[in-house]
Amino acid sequence: MREVLVRAERVNRRYPGTGEVLLDVSFEIGPRETIALSGPSGSGKSTLLHLVGGIDDPSSGTIEWPALAHPIRPGPVALAFQGPSLLAPLSVRENVALATLLAGFSDADATRDADEWLARFGVDDVADRLPEEISGGQSQRAGLARALAGRPRLVLADEPTGQLDGATGAAVLDALLDAIHGTEASLVVATHDTNVAERMAQRWMLHDGHLETQGLGLIATGGS
Repeated sequence: MREVLVRAERVNRRYPGTGEVLLDVSFEIGPRETIALSGPSGSGKSTLLHLVGGIDDPSSGTIEWPALAHPIRPGPVALAFQGPSLLAPLSVRENVALATLLAGFSDADATRDADEWLARFGVDDVADRLPEEISGGQSQRAGLARALAGRPRLVLADEPTGQLDGATGAAVLDALLDAIHGTEASLVVATHDTNVAERMAQRWMLHDGHLETQGLGLIATGGS
């Protein structure tokens, strides 16, 4: 039987003053899947990631995490946000190490792993700086390092190359996919970049609140 990390059934999300953002969305995410989530600005990509990550609730419908240890909120799920997300009082290294500490590792392991992950994403040279002392692109890469450091089973990345030039974005995407491949983890990337989307095995498209899915392993479309 296929293991299911996340299952959504007939999910709707509406906000006061803006109306329906997501309409009758259903899907499943299994292990080792890479998914590109595309759609126009304002189509609900970030909203969908927040629902999958358990930091927002649907207005109606259900979302659950059968294989992620808790039926109400997911456990080993990491989010890499599009905007600034590093904790201001902590250095870049401390931000990344915190994720490993919360996963139950020792201080020494957390520091070592933080340096390794920062190096993989090309920002080990700013490890001792505060978030306010680095660029937006460096902050974005450090956020990805922090997301992976906690050994998640599901990684949700919102425009992970959005603030990077082409060459740097390609290198960051390579590092992200290398970290995912060979593990049980799955990856969902919200992106406008067709080069990023083409590297994923599955394509999800949001349009007028409805979700259309393409690729192997997907069982449902929303709003049909």
